[in-house]
Amino acid sequence: MHETNVRRRVSAALLCLLACVPAAGLAQSGVGTVEFANSGSPAAQQPFLRGVALLHSFEYASAARSFREAQRADPGFALAYWGEAMTYNHPVWNEQDRDSARAVLARLGPTPAAQLARAPTPRERGYLEAVETLYGEGSKADRDTAYARVMERVAHANPDDVEARAFYVLSLLGLSRGVRDVPTYMRAGAMALELFAAHPDHPGAAHYVIHAFDDPLHAPIGLPAARAYSRIAPEAAHAQHMTTHIFVALGMWDDVVSQNLIAVSLTAWLPGHYTSWLGYGYLQQGRYGEARQLLERVRGAMRSGAPPGQLGYLVAMRADYVVNAERWDDAVARWNLDSLFAARPMPAADVFVRGFAALKRGERPAAERALQELASRSGDVARTVRPGATAFVVAPVIMEKELRALLRLADGAPEDAVALLREATTLEDAMPAEFGPPDVVKPSYELLGETLLALGRPREAADAFAHALRLAPGRALALRGLERAAAAGMRRSLVPSP
Repeated sequence: MHETNVRRRVSAALLCLLACVPAAGLAQSGVGTVEFANSGSPAAQQPFLRGVALLHSFEYASAARSFREAQRADPGFALAYWGEAMTYNHPVWNEQDRDSARAVLARLGPTPAAQLARAPTPRERGYLEAVETLYGEGSKADRDTAYARVMERVAHANPDDVEARAFYVLSLLGLSRGVRDVPTYMRAGAMALELFAAHPDHPGAAHYVIHAFDDPLHAPIGLPAARAYSRIAPEAAHAQHMTTHIFVALGMWDDVVSQNLIAVSLTAWLPGHYTSWLGYGYLQQGRYGEARQLLERVRGAMRSGAPPGQLGYLVAMRADYVVNAERWDDAVARWNLDSLFAARPMPAADVFVRGFAALKRGERPAAERALQELASRSGDVARTVRPGATAFVVAPVIMEKELRALLRLADGAPEDAVALLREATTLEDAMPAEFGPPDVVKPSYELLGETLLALGRPREAADAFAHALRLAPGRALALRGLERAAAAGMRRSLVPSP
């Protein structure tokens, strides 16, 4: 087959019209506009293009179904197998299922050479070469790097190919191995901004702008893309949630709540990424009752044998609720979730919150037990932490120092407590910038500010709260602390000197 000379375009409006036609296999509207010239048969176009659009929105399972539909319509359509194989690569999340991807490509041909032979044009062979590289031999890091180079060649060889440029941008974001590499993100972001300006309805362009700039320092650059993305792909739950990567970074809590409500409604009311962010947004708005209702709802929706991811999100949501609502005596704080984790250790955040809440209730023995558990986990790590270590490594060490500081404060050793908290802030400063709610459930600068304020040191407290707000803009407890520190400083300045 020969590649069509007419660029195939599928937009939300066209898909809406097609959806009204009473024919099987027609795509639905609401996934955005993609332009992808290809050699597939006319019957394969709609599911293939829908799959590409869904792929850009990380709706991987739905995208795979669309690509398989395209394969059924045109069994020899090489790019349909390329697309399904690509659904097993999640570069921003540093996840990849090479075996499943190779199984897809094996259906196209028994060897890489046979698979490449099914692609009828040099451009389509470029895409096949890229995916063969991505799932070839060597370590994941080496394959990711090699894949980015191949996609760069494909994009340069086909300067009018919007998809090649978009997937090249995504390949650059994937080079960070799950940890933000700011220079690489800025390079990818600059290219994504160009794509977004030229193709304002392209789901990948908007999506990758958001990923490149979803930290507090750069988030204003991504705000126009965040405003647009929910409109571009209204049927993609990830697109609705993804806008809130920018909104959280800017402390725009109304938008965080509204968009995650849409995302949850499109998926399920279970503990997960979208419900977790929704709960955090409620807490920052001061809607503690609704945050608690959400927590009860998702816990009630869980079934026995729930996957580890759901359990982890339930614990994170409970920790956020207890800390941000400061409901130390709430029954939620006393939920025993250990049985859900069977032989697996409870997440460090849950251990910390149990100890933190116990100390706030005056139950020191329980707080000490939590400290011992945290110390047993972080002792070896604390001696080897290096700047740039991930939150997964560093956060338990920070929380152990925080809980130890509070116990020293209770012992009447305030300077020891402050010193420990400053050690915690140094570790938190060294962590790479990341997106979303804080990885340390009680941010160390916020706790330092509260401690300094309680010790009658409002000016130092104000500095700590201001720093906390640079790391987590608009966070309610830090804002409240800064206001209290300013008021205390004002009162102190009005007291006449002796």
